[in-house]
Amino acid sequence: MSLPGMFFSFAIMICVLGSTHYYIARRIYQCAVYIFPKLNPWIYAGVSAFMVCFLIIGFMRSLLPFPTAVKHILGIVSSYWMGIFIYLLLFLAMTDVILFVGNIMHLIPRPMPAQIRFLSGTIAVLLTAGTASYGIYHANQVKLRTYDIQLETKVLEEEIDIVLVSDLHLGAVNSEKRLARIVQGINDLQPDLVCIAGDIFDNDYYAIHDPQKALNLLKSIRSSYGVYAVLGNHDGGKTLGEMLHFLQNSNIHVLKDESVVFDHQIILAGRLDGSPIGGFGGMSRKDYAEIMAQAAGKLPVIVMDHNPSNIDEYGRETDLVLCGHTHRGQIFPGSLFTGAMFTTDYGYYQKDSESPHIIVTSGAGTWGMPMRVGTDCEIVQIRLH
Repeated sequence: MSLPGMFFSFAIMICVLGSTHYYIARRIYQCAVYIFPKLNPWIYAGVSAFMVCFLIIGFMRSLLPFPTAVKHILGIVSSYWMGIFIYLLLFLAMTDVILFVGNIMHLIPRPMPAQIRFLSGTIAVLLTAGTASYGIYHANQVKLRTYDIQLETKVLEEEIDIVLVSDLHLGAVNSEKRLARIVQGINDLQPDLVCIAGDIFDNDYYAIHDPQKALNLLKSIRSSYGVYAVLGNHDGGKTLGEMLHFLQNSNIHVLKDESVVFDHQIILAGRLDGSPIGGFGGMSRKDYAEIMAQAAGKLPVIVMDHNPSNIDEYGRETDLVLCGHTHRGQIFPGSLFTGAMFTTDYGYYQKDSESPHIIVTSGAGTWGMPMRVGTDCEIVQIRLH
């Protein structure tokens, strides 16, 4: 994107965030002034401006020259506020629509009584508190999802058990706390192969609070063929070298547009993400035909590709594609948007009998707000026959 385009996009973002925060602050002020009549009417303007700045600084913290401890605090507060902000906006807008309709139908008197404004705002705040609390709790629960895949044209000597995880987002709020549960869940399944389909990190390696503990946990994953990963869009940038070193020391093999063969019976290929944030240090995504030329043969082919928007690249030469990235929207109504954006944003999909099996996981972690509403953090078990 050109520099003028970046400034234009940033200006649009500021306008959207500013207007929505102003709306939220004004509506909450209308509730507060019912109890505190002498409350300064300009306070909500100052609060909204402060929260916009805080949110932007929090999510740009990796680019700013702040001490690590300050960055951690900014990350925690801005992440929680992001989720609260979304639901405050949603529920306040819903109550205002109801009030507007009630006013038109003469069910609510004009001018609108202050106690009705207070009651509607209070309901919206309580709904936000309940939804956000549930989302925080649910994000720390890790579910198991199982698929049985029968290959139509290629024969395996024996069933292969694959565990797929994606979107750990190490460095995000609660990511390291959740990691121990994820690793234990993987080991309980006693897999033949573990695949990590990208976004292992959350943009910045130094956002990880305790890298050594996270490394030791990942290193303790047990599987017959080992642990393999690809880089997602959040796994690049200035700390790419530290990320790759961390993965190497964790005994995780990163496939950068290359393939490996296991026991002369199955091929695993790994793709680079096409849109890495900050780049992959000069590496770029290759043509799939070039990778398959390295893996020529009649063996079953599994591909890890972080972003499911790429699934149209794969045809009958590929048997199974493993993706992540979407989080299935992570919090409702996000799933409505991801469902519209991707051919498949979650679960199992096969276009036709000549096309590969596709599995898209909602991810084992969270990005941004540490919440899950209507979606799960999950570990995926795949029984390949």
